[in-house]
Amino acid sequence: MKSQMNAVRVHELGSPATLRYEETATPQPADDEVRVRIHAAGVNPAECGFREGISIDVPLIPEFITQYSKYLLARFGPLSLDFPWIPGWDVAGIIDEVGTDVSEFVPGDEVYGMTPFPGDGGAYAEAVTVPPAQLRPKPVSLSFEEAAGVPMAGGTAWRSLQMTGLESDQRVLVHAAAGGVGHFAVQFAKQRGAHVIGTASGSNEAYLRDLGVDEFVNYREERFEEVIEPVDVVIDLIGGDTFDRSLDVLKRGGVIDNFPLDASRKQKRAAEKRNIRVIQADSGDPAWLEDITELIDDGTVTPTLDTVFPLADARAAQELSEDGHARGKIILKMREGVGN
Repeated sequence: MKSQMNAVRVHELGSPATLRYEETATPQPADDEVRVRIHAAGVNPAECGFREGISIDVPLIPEFITQYSKYLLARFGPLSLDFPWIPGWDVAGIIDEVGTDVSEFVPGDEVYGMTPFPGDGGAYAEAVTVPPAQLRPKPVSLSFEEAAGVPMAGGTAWRSLQMTGLESDQRVLVHAAAGGVGHFAVQFAKQRGAHVIGTASGSNEAYLRDLGVDEFVNYREERFEEVIEPVDVVIDLIGGDTFDRSLDVLKRGGVIDNFPLDASRKQKRAAEKRNIRVIQADSGDPAWLEDITELIDDGTVTPTLDTVFPLADARAAQELSEDGHARGKIILKMREGVGN
């Protein structure tokens, strides 16, 4: 591979305008790493939070990014980025070089996965070095762009259902069901045999019905707590007032996952009084990609892509992510003409 590559880098904390598309040195793998020639990368709220600066008090829009940044700060502590920093964790591509200690992969293998999180990122680039344990063979049924949308969002949804203990005879309410994590959570819950209720704007009803939701609530026209029967599990991807109202529809002994937001002490006390368990899922173990890959390749789960941007348009991609209304995943494509 050439000694220089194209990448998107951040030289200082701030808005999406801080993202620069430029040349930088191509990374070389250590003995225990592989280098992935990236074909596509996923765009996630995490990158927006880190770019703004989660270790300082920066007013962010929308509120979701503010709360997510606070969650990252609470979990990982103040993080200092080495500038210039390459954002991104979700990758899909082809291994083009392996370290001398690596036996799991060989050059030419098609893979997908995440660089270590929170770690150093590195996915908004034409190549990245990664420990092989972070990667799995790419699902044969997916393009590189589709595969890049799976690891962080799919892993988070998978972890959520593990932690909530959702069972086949239970009812689950998924907020922001058409989003990146939400649309995976809907499909995983249906695969488990649960009764799934999804909230989203009215324009997403047909889409979510196709994914398998049994009940749909248009949050712009209805208050979910007034129109649905009690549920066993809530996956809350919005937080704030939505968390408070969700307690009203949860059965005693139920569970609410408020990833990626940090419920206040008052909210946690209110949940405790109702014998409701509060959890926070995370993107979890790369090994879960093996189970997710099986569900993808047998047709049970399908990732949805909202928009695919060229790498040079990373600023527009993050602006769309911050808008908070994407259907499924936002993707950066490194090379034109790349298919399966």
